[in-house]
Amino acid sequence: MEFTAREDIDVPIEQAFEMVTDFEVFERSALRRGAEVSRLDNLNRPGVGAKWNISFEFRGKPRSIDLEVTGFDRPNEIALHGKAQGIESNVKVELVALSRTKTRLQFWTGLSANTLSARLLLQSLKLARGTLNTRLGKRMANLRRDMEDRYSRMA
Repeated sequence: MEFTAREDIDVPIEQAFEMVTDFEVFERSALRRGAEVSRLDNLNRPGVGAKWNISFEFRGKPRSIDLEVTGFDRPNEIALHGKAQGIESNVKVELVALSRTKTRLQFWTGLSANTLSARLLLQSLKLARGTLNTRLGKRMANLRRDMEDRYSRMA
């Protein structure tokens, strides 16, 4: 099962990549939404090998995911791999320079199930695909606005 989204952002690609790889901002955002986030590595800079354990509630049940940065190609792409109770997820965030001041942010995630209970969960997600795509689109639009606001404060 795959989800994709993209947004065009009025931020140069270098600054957009710095914002996308500012993991502390995303950690705080997850904490505000009620998740528990534990950093499992001791890297000083963003890069391959960064790891987290994220615990949250989804569909009334506690869930936990281990997330790791598996690819890091500055300023074009970052890849992550996640494992959670029989579900594996690959995430790719690509940045494409449209001009000197505009960047396209493309998000892709693929989910696969390794157990029967995980297959049932993915099946229920497929039924809610429209709602999930709408929510992903709203989150991407909020991310775009946030990145543009942060960039305007920097300039």
